[in-house]
Amino acid sequence: MRTRLLGSTVAACLAALCLAVPVVQADASPSPTVSSQDCTAKGGSVEYDSDKGQWTCIGGEHDGEAVP
Repeated sequence: MRTRLLGSTVAACLAALCLAVPVVQADASPSPTVSSQDCTAKGGSVEYDSDKGQWTCIGGEHDGEAVP
């Protein structure tokens, strides 16, 4: 009897986790991006950020935004 109760509890917890994962992933909003042309046109420069592993607009109107 205890085995069934434990198994049912574990199954219910796993089901709740499986339902919650897509919701958590959908909440992650992508960071704003700007083209390199827009970055330089608005007074910024495009530089590689080795900490993030991506190109970033530095300075100007789009400071800190990722460049795809």
